[in-house]
Amino acid sequence: MPYNRELDDRINVIIADWGTTRKKMFGGTCNLVNGNMMCGVYKDYLILRLGEGAGKAALLRPHTKPFDITGKPMKGWIMGGRISFPARNPAITPHPAGRRRRHLREPLWN
Repeated sequence: MPYNRELDDRINVIIADWGTTRKKMFGGTCNLVNGNMMCGVYKDYLILRLGEGAGKAALLRPHTKPFDITGKPMKGWIMGGRISFPARNPAITPHPAGRRRRHLREPLWN
């Protein structure tokens, strides 16, 4: 199954000024910051790297599941379905390491 190009385009608009690099991976796309994977699209899923604590908390939300495409879930990563990020405006919050981080809360699908 090909990846959702509409979702990929929406992500690219949101992170356009973050200095990311986009690569094709997992049969979809992935965005990297300083060479580290941050987010992407796998089939119809938004994939996000949140860290172990935030990843566990995010898995309590509806329409999310562990990022597992090989049989071994990746710690700190989640896959979000179409309605897992329903708010209208993305929030920008400081990252503990001092980098700017935006939580993807904007609807990514119409």
